[in-house]
Amino acid sequence: MTQPQEPEPSAPLTPAQAFDALYAFCAPALVRQTYLLTGRRELARESVERAFQLAWQRWPEVARDRDPAGWVRAAAYDCALSPWHRFRPRYRHPEAPPADPFDRTLLAALLELPPPYRRTLLLYDGVGLDLPETAAETEASTPAAAGRLLHAREVVAARLPDLADPPELRRRLAALAATERLRAAKPPRVRTGSERRTRFWTHAAIAFTVALIGTTSFALRTAPTHYEPPVAAGRAIEGLPPRVSQGALSDEEAELRAKLRRETANGPERLVPLGR
Repeated sequence: MTQPQEPEPSAPLTPAQAFDALYAFCAPALVRQTYLLTGRRELARESVERAFQLAWQRWPEVARDRDPAGWVRAAAYDCALSPWHRFRPRYRHPEAPPADPFDRTLLAALLELPPPYRRTLLLYDGVGLDLPETAAETEASTPAAAGRLLHAREVVAARLPDLADPPELRRRLAALAATERLRAAKPPRVRTGSERRTRFWTHAAIAFTVALIGTTSFALRTAPTHYEPPVAAGRAIEGLPPRVSQGALSDEEAELRAKLRRETANGPERLVPLGR
C-alpha cells in the first residue's frame, strides 16, 4: 500500500506578487471609500494610487505590518484630505454630483462634515471598524471618536431622517459607493510610477547635494583666511585750530609768492638766505 504523497509547499510570493495581491484585494473598495470622503472621483483614484506608491517604496515595512490594508487606507485618506488640494486649479470647482437625488443629498451631507468627523463616520459605518480601531486610525481618543461619530450621524439624520437608523445608514453608504464607476489603475503601473518617483527624488537629492558642496567649496575658497580688524573711526585732535579752506591770496601774499619763485637757487628747491 503506497503512502499518500504530501503536497509540495507552495513557493513564497515575491515582493511584487505580494504587492499585487494586496492591491487587487484593497484598491477597488478603497477608491470607492475615498470618493465618499472627498466627493471627487479623480482625487479618489489619485489618492489611492499615491498611497500604494508609498506602500511599494516602504514595502518591507508594510509587508510586516499587522494590517497592511489599514496602512494603505490611512495613507490614502491622509492624501485625499490634504489641505494642499485646494490650491490645485483642477480641484477648485466641484465635480458633477450623483444622478440619484437621494445620493446627492447624502453626499452633500457628508461633505458638510469637518474632515475628522467625516473620516470617523466612514471608518465606523462605511468600512465597519470598531470604535477603538476608528479612534486609533483617526489619532483620537475613544471618547472623542464616539463624540465625532454621534455628531456626524446627527448631521446626516437632520438632512435625511430615513438614515437615523445606523444599519440603514451603512446600507446607503455602501450603495452610494457602489453606484459610481470607479476603477483603479493596474498594479504594474502603480509599481512603475512609484519607482519612477523614487528615482526622480533620488536624482533631485543628489543634484541638491552637489550644488551644496559646490557652494560650500566656493565660499571656502573666497572667504578670508585671517582676521582683519575693522579700521577705527577717526578722532579729533584737541588743541589744533580747525582746518579752513584756502581762499584768494592777498596782495602781500601774492607778492611774497612771486619773490620766492624768483629767488630760488640751484638745488632741490632751496632758498638763498638773506643776510641782515
